Amino acid sequence: MMEEPFETEALQGVLHRPDTAAAEAFALTHGAGSDCHAPLVARMARGLAANGYLVLRYNLPFRRERRKGPPAPGMAARDRQGIAHAIEALRAMVPGRVFAGGHSYGGRQTAMAAAEHPALAAGLLLLSYPLHPPTRPEQKRTAYFADLRTAALFVHGANDPFGSLEEMREAISLIPAPTALLPVEGAGHDLKRAPDLMADILERFHALVCYPEK
Repeated sequence: MMEEPFETEALQGVLHRPDTAAAEAFALTHGAGSDCHAPLVARMARGLAANGYLVLRYNLPFRRERRKGPPAPGMAARDRQGIAHAIEALRAMVPGRVFAGGHSYGGRQTAMAAAEHPALAAGLLLLSYPLHPPTRPEQKRTAYFADLRTAALFVHGANDPFGSLEEMREAISLIPAPTALLPVEGAGHDLKRAPDLMADILERFHALVCYPEK
C-alpha cells in the first residue's frame, strides 16, 4: 500500500492506494475536535486500503481554516460541500462505486449531505454517530433521518455518551434506507477498538450495500 499527500484547491488530506488497482473508493473524514490525521480515521483508512479500496481521508473545510477547535456556528453547509468535493475527486479515480463516512461530526455531516443528495455516495460508514449531546438525550440529531435513502452502517461504542445502543436502534429505525448497527463492546466515543473489528465492519458493510435486506 502507498500513502501520499493529497491537496487541491478544495481538498486536503492523505490518499491511500491499495497494492492492486482499486475498483471502488472510500472518502473518510474526522470529528469536530480532530483532523484527518486522527488515529481512528488513519487506522480505518489503512484497513480499508488493505482490503482493496482507494481511500481518501481528508480535512473538512472548517479544519482547513482553523487548526484547532470545533467548527464555527454556520459552518456545516460548507463542510457538506467539502464532503461532496472529496467524493467527486474519488469518482474520477475509480470505475466503480464511491462510499463515504466519518467519525462523529464528520459522519453526521456526511449523512446529512447524502440525505440532501441521494446519489452522492453508494453507502455510508458512520463511526460514533453523535445522536445527541452528552447528558441531553432530548436533543436528537435525527430530523433528516426520514430523508436518508443511502444504505448506512453505524459502528457505535456501547459506552458512548452521545447515544446508547438502545437509543441508536430506535433512531436508526426512522431511516427508510437499509441500515445496520455494529456495537463495539467496552468502547466509548473514540472507538479505540473499532480498527480491530475491520473484518466485522467489512462483512456487515458488504452485506448492506450489496445484498440489502431492509
